[in-house]
Amino acid sequence: MSTRPKKLRHLLFVLLLAVIAFLLLMPTPVQPVNWTPPKAPSMKDGPYAQNQRLKGVQRIGAQDIAGPEALVLDAQGLLISGLHDGRIIRTSPDSRSLEVLANTGGRPLGLALHPDGRLIIADGIKGLLALDANRQLSTLSTSANGVPFGFTDDVAVDASGRYAYFSDASSRWGYGQDGEAVIEHGGDGRLLRYDFSTGNTEVLLDQLQFANGVALGPDERYVLVNETGAYRISRYWLKGERAGSHDLFIDNLPGLPDNLSFNGQDRFWVALYSPRNPLLDSVAGYPLLRKMMVRALMVVPKPIERKGFVLGLDTEGKVIANLQDGSAGNYSPITTAREYGDWLYLGSLKNTSMARLPLALALAPEE
Repeated sequence: MSTRPKKLRHLLFVLLLAVIAFLLLMPTPVQPVNWTPPKAPSMKDGPYAQNQRLKGVQRIGAQDIAGPEALVLDAQGLLISGLHDGRIIRTSPDSRSLEVLANTGGRPLGLALHPDGRLIIADGIKGLLALDANRQLSTLSTSANGVPFGFTDDVAVDASGRYAYFSDASSRWGYGQDGEAVIEHGGDGRLLRYDFSTGNTEVLLDQLQFANGVALGPDERYVLVNETGAYRISRYWLKGERAGSHDLFIDNLPGLPDNLSFNGQDRFWVALYSPRNPLLDSVAGYPLLRKMMVRALMVVPKPIERKGFVLGLDTEGKVIANLQDGSAGNYSPITTAREYGDWLYLGSLKNTSMARLPLALALAPEE
């Protein structure tokens, strides 16, 4: 009788023990917190019904660039974006021009234009920065209340130029560790406000679940911040009787909200990095299993569904546009959606170009 099957079974048993030992014992700094996510909304029907309304997006601007995450359109109609290699570029939508404005040496994730012409930058590694007309970079802020920023993410500047509202996704985890931060669910994100006149930075909200996109609302009465790890958007009131308080603008989103923008009148745009992962939701109440998941992700790809996903919301938090595309070759992940003129412009943390969709199509009633 051959001993080969017996040796093979022994080898498989040893390998199985090694895998189990790795999943149970491999050191990891992630300390998952027990939580109960709301039941994911349906994507078969209702406001989040699946569709392919993003299938016709146009790839625009410079091509073969790495991760044009945030974007703003300047007065000349040129697109400004930050790339994975730290460069901040300006390109024409027709891709005929590409100009490097600066290199932060970090990872520029959020961009906003200051009324005085400066470009304000939320850099995931370097903190809150400013780029002036002479293309000189300066550091505005790197900490608040004695706690350094771990993952500066997005920024919005008010009309007067007095304040910059920005997010620190996590004071515990840094850029590139978004998976660890979301799985841990430690609530170490913050919404912050930088005062250009004094140089002070104050914490408006803390204990946020991966604080991400930031946008000021109508008349700057409030500021919104995406909580990626909790599938919701929180609102902090700046004016009126509720000033200084906070509430939920919209809860139980169908995906992971990334950046957020306001058209200045009546619409917010929310970029969803990907739809929610049923496995991640199912183990939310089991910290040990989530720690095993973190260890597994050290050697296997993250189970992220490649799908373009953007929502439009009115000023009451009601869904008024549901844009998706799960087809092969889709433009994803979409991490920024901004409305300028007749177009909805899209940026991506991982893609190699920017994109846009006619606003009329984005807002057209669903068939």
